[in-house]
Amino acid sequence: MVKQVRQERAIRTRNALIESAAALFARHGYEVVSLSTISARAGVSNGALHFHFPSKAALAEAVGVAAAQRFGRIIAGEVLPAQRGGVPERGGVPERGGFAERGGFARHEGASAYGGSSRYEGAPERGASPRRIEAPRRWDVPRRDEAASKQGAASRQNSALQTLIDTSHALLRGLGHDAVLRAGFALGDGSEAVGRGEDLYRRWQEWVTEVLARAEREGLLARGLAVRDAVTAVVGATIGFAVLGGHEGQWLSRTTLTRFWTLLLPRLATPTALEGLMASGRLPETR
Repeated sequence: MVKQVRQERAIRTRNALIESAAALFARHGYEVVSLSTISARAGVSNGALHFHFPSKAALAEAVGVAAAQRFGRIIAGEVLPAQRGGVPERGGVPERGGFAERGGFARHEGASAYGGSSRYEGAPERGASPRRIEAPRRWDVPRRDEAASKQGAASRQNSALQTLIDTSHALLRGLGHDAVLRAGFALGDGSEAVGRGEDLYRRWQEWVTEVLARAEREGLLARGLAVRDAVTAVVGATIGFAVLGGHEGQWLSRTTLTRFWTLLLPRLATPTALEGLMASGRLPETR
């Protein structure tokens, strides 16, 4: 029993140090953050820190590993604990004045909760209710075809394009809530010269490329659209939002990303594929 208690305490201490280091690395940068600052923020002694991590580089590596694991869960379609509710986890940034501060998840006051309607949906204007853009109705479709039409819509909502939309929302929301994920992107992009941690920006680009290639095989991409051009647009925008979100939280908001997809989807998808897609993303539990 005593041994188990000690093991649990050690795990909590190690996790607290990783969370503390991630929050400080993401906010101030790897080079300027000291180990004493990390231990003080975590509420542990310097001795306890060195017991778990012999150096700052080792601690940064642990942050990178944890971030890569969380990123893997996002692209696998899982929901991280911090994304289940509206309160950022420890290390996140609380909202203030309608938008979160630096690095925090922000949601426009006119946007609904994470999720969307049953149809391709545009983004609301500031202070307005979410508007729904209904797909053109086929009045000449016989009733006996209604079931097939519903099956087609359900199939489109489980398509590669909807997966891409949903995952991009999950990623930006994760970057807003999760300091470890934010630090993992920062530590792996080479700007910190840490030399540790996976390049999550490159991993995101590779994943987007794979999903859009699948969308092309499914016949969902607009005629004449090259996969590489679609990858450039999606990766460039989402990474841009992630970088800008480190300075102004509104770039990580659901509304910002919904507006991007509202603009891009008519150019990206065929008219048939467009019907039923949700630019605002599906609720995690409905995927």
